[in-house]
Amino acid sequence: MTLDVTTPKVSLMAEVPEELYQALQVYLDSNPAWNQHRVFCAALSLFLMQNVKGNGPRSIAKGHRDINRIYLDALFDYTP
Repeated sequence: MTLDVTTPKVSLMAEVPEELYQALQVYLDSNPAWNQHRVFCAALSLFLMQNVKGNGPRSIAKGHRDINRIYLDALFDYTP
């Protein structure tokens, strides 16, 4: 998956349980259309959509739209 090139990106390093990593590798091996980047974008954006609360300023609303867009782009492998 390639997100919009104008979207700023950061690199993350995270330790995960070995069982989770192995399950991810099994999934990726059996689903070649998915890669680690796409899985993490979909998982993190879904988590944030379900858990971020706030009725605050307009920037929060824009943030929610951005999260929703990233989730849908990852889920459907959309490349703008």
